[in-house]
Formats: sequence, structure tokens, C-alpha cells
Amino acid sequence: MQNHAVLFKTVSAGVLVFALAACGGQKEAAAPTAASGASAAAPAVEKSKIVFGTTAGDFGDMVRDQVKPALEKQGYQVELVEFTDYVRPNQALAQGELDINIFQHKPYLDDFKKEHKLDLVEAFQVPTAPLGLYPGKAKSLDEVKDGMSVSAPNDPSNFARALVMLDELGWVQLKDNIDPLTASKKDIASNPKNIQIVELEAAQLPRSRQDVDFAVINGNYATSSGIKLTEALFQEPSYAYVNWSAVKTADKDSKWLKDVEAVYNSDDFKKYAQTRFAGYKYPEVWGLNAAQGAKAEAASTAAASAASK
Repeated sequence: MQNHAVLFKTVSAGVLVFALAACGGQKEAAAPTAASGASAAAPAVEKSKIVFGTTAGDFGDMVRDQVKPALEKQGYQVELVEFTDYVRPNQALAQGELDINIFQHKPYLDDFKKEHKLDLVEAFQVPTAPLGLYPGKAKSLDEVKDGMSVSAPNDPSNFARALVMLDELGWVQLKDNIDPLTASKKDIASNPKNIQIVELEAAQLPRSRQDVDFAVINGNYATSSGIKLTEALFQEPSYAYVNWSAVKTADKDSKWLKDVEAVYNSDDFKKYAQTRFAGYKYPEVWGLNAAQGAKAEAASTAAASAASK
């Protein structure tokens, strides 16, 4: 494996990763009232309604199946808005149409909020289906051939992940000492198999399999399309992309957010996730198969990024 690949494995042995904010027409309340649908016995809360935004599929299912019922028992009203792209959830959060969104890893959030000047912050990690290489017209890695086509997500952060996967497979060779979080086509040192990389919106990748030899698909879109994670021919080993929830910075210390986080880290939710989403990568705080030495990886990532500049 090339030097940069070794570097990436060091960088990605175990860190971070995948968050949203206040609904514009919603009124703040010191305690739930009869008008809010909460019972008189419900605990005091600073808001009576929480609007979640997720991409379609597993993150939405988590809210519907577990999070919504648990929060409603505490007196909250819960609304779920599902999106089919990676752009609108952060914009909706920043504009106050949502209270919290759940769909993205931290490198993507960091890049997006910087580019669009949004005052958002990550809150807590959630179970995340890993990025994987799935069969298309070709059904196994033994069918690799010259000139084959591989579809990949077109947003910069996830495209970088796809390139690193192709490097790990030996299908392309990336330049030495690149930043694995920002790798792009210009960082390809050689393409010995003359792979045609077809860049598409992430939501289109499952459908692209009929037209390409292989497809690199984000885990949530794989599962929402009925593709089993066990069908993947290769999965990224890194924990750097476990997804986070995001909220407006002003809400990061709010009581309602602490209540939401407690539900996602509860024993009931863990049991549900380990059964319903087996094969996922779990939050570091769960102490299960989360990345080891997350802080060390974060430091390594920062060092690698600095060295590449």
C-alpha cells in the first residue's frame, strides 16, 4: 500500500463523525401546555415542539421508531421532515425551519457551514451505515477490468472518501501526502485500470448500478433503497465519518437538545440500533465498535491536513 494509504489508515483509525435548529413558526414555552398537546404531568421544557430534519431512510426511521415516541412521553411534539439531498437540510436548519438535522459527517458539516457562512454546530453522534462499494453490472471484485465505470457521490467530501476507497482497492493511486478528507481528481497520481468515475448526486447512486460496473454508495441511501450492507464488496474502514446531529450554535446548551441526546444514547435506543442496524458504525460514546483513540485520530487528521498544505 502506498505511503498516503498508510497515512490515511493512521488518520482514520478511529474518530468523529454525523445535526439541526429552531422551527420558524414555533413558539417557545417555559412548560408544555394543554394547547401543545402535552399532559399537565409532563416535565417542564423550554420548547413544546421539536422539528427534526433527516435524509430519507435510516435516520428518518430512527426518529419515527424510537426518538419520537420517547420524546412524546416527555411532553414534546415531534415533527419529521425528510430530504433527498445533502444541501437543503443545513439551509433549512440555518433558516429556522428545523430544530435539528441528522444526515452528515463532521467533515461535510465543517465544509458546508464555512462555505455558506452558517452558524451551525455538531451535537452528538448517531449510528451510521458505512460507505461501500456495491456491485453493478459486475458482480464481484474478480470482474475488475480495464475501462470499467464506477459511480460515486459528487459532493466533495464524499467524493474524497470514494477516491480513498479506490486507492485502498488498488484501482487508482493517489499522490503521496495528500489530505484524505479533501482528495479530488487532481490528486490521482495514476489510473492503471482507466476507470471512468461517474459523479452523481448521492441519492441517485443506488439506481445507477444498472448503468455502471460498480457503485460507491452512501450507507443511508443503500439501506433506504433496499440494498443490504452485506451486499457491499468493500467498505471503508475509517470511523472518521460516523455521522453527527447538527443544531444552531445558539441551541447547543438547550434543555430540549439534552433530552434528544439522552434518547439517542439510551439503553432502549442502543438495543434497537444494534438489532435494526446491525453492521453500522456506532457513536464513540457507546464504547462498542466505535473507533479507538478518537482524539488521537483527530490530532492525526489535523496534522495530515496541515502537512498537505
